[in-house]
Amino acid sequence: MELREKFTPMCFLSALGAGGLSVSFFMYLMFLVPHQGVPMATFDFILPALLKGDWLSLVAAVSLLLIVLFAFLHFKFLIWNTQQFNLFKKTHKYDALKNSNGEVSLMAIPLTYTMTINVCFVLGAVFVPGLWDIVEYLFPFALAAFMISGYFALKIFFNYFTRILTTPTFDFTSNNNLSQMISIFAFAMVSVGFAAPGAMSHYIAINAIGIMGSIFFASIAILLLLIKITIGFTNMFEKGISVEASPSLWIIIPILTLLGIAFVRISFGLDHHFNAPLANSSLFTFTTVVVSIQLVFGILGYKVMKQLNYFEEFVNGENRSPVSFALICPGVAFMVFGMFFINFGLTFNNVIEKYSLAYFLLMLPFMYVQYKTVVYFFKLKRKFDF
Repeated sequence: MELREKFTPMCFLSALGAGGLSVSFFMYLMFLVPHQGVPMATFDFILPALLKGDWLSLVAAVSLLLIVLFAFLHFKFLIWNTQQFNLFKKTHKYDALKNSNGEVSLMAIPLTYTMTINVCFVLGAVFVPGLWDIVEYLFPFALAAFMISGYFALKIFFNYFTRILTTPTFDFTSNNNLSQMISIFAFAMVSVGFAAPGAMSHYIAINAIGIMGSIFFASIAILLLLIKITIGFTNMFEKGISVEASPSLWIIIPILTLLGIAFVRISFGLDHHFNAPLANSSLFTFTTVVVSIQLVFGILGYKVMKQLNYFEEFVNGENRSPVSFALICPGVAFMVFGMFFINFGLTFNNVIEKYSLAYFLLMLPFMYVQYKTVVYFFKLKRKFDF
């Protein structure tokens, strides 16, 4: 299928959603498979769990299959979107996009490619034997990859922001949504990527570069969040939210997840190398705050979309909108940070015991959201016939 003029960079959200789902199923391995002395579950820990023949073996097997499935779809959609974007760049619609509010949608490209780095890291962790023995050699390459993603995100953003600050081209009448926050989403994704070597490396130089990069991009994301959420809600209060862009109300959920995980990783990194002992209670309060705000925006966005009949029109109905794939990221993000909340917020502080009944009961609502997200993903996939 060739779109040309009908293409929009927001189509990259299909690849982003598939990549996010792949990473989300890694969370079961990350937190349920024991990996003593190593900060994440790897092949060397997953294989013994897979061969034990108990309930954990089933969880590991299903998780691995779904990681592979959604990783495959991620790369398939990524290639398709890249090809379509290259064709789109040759059209007049691309020139028009570059001079409109929609130019910010180009941020979906570095956002998606940064997710690709995370997907590759997950695939390497679960399928490459002995990866952790050489991981320190991989961290510099990871940092370089995130620097490249960050560079392109900054380039697109500065071109866009410079234009709207120097020429009166920003259309406030079409800004009655939170779609402008896709740029914040991209910077938060780069931030959490930098935070991984910042948390896990045993070398202080790698540790420090990762933490500095994470803080740099997180600072940009937080500053823009204050600006754009204010402008977006002001326009929505004046004009009401546009129906097609109503899923943008949920974009705050993945942004909070990414910034939240970045904060957790930075905290562990400072604990390892910078003589800043981590207070377990801070993880309890911080993860609780993040999940609380996510719940507020989750419920608000759902009620608004239900009232506007968004699901009937754009998910279950015949209307197609690439922005519909923005429904996938919040579901993924809520489940992922839910696992951080349960394991670092509660279990880490002995509020509940790991593998207890309460532990698995608390996982159920996050698992349900993940299940609904998978259902919506395949509905949208069929609708767009990728």
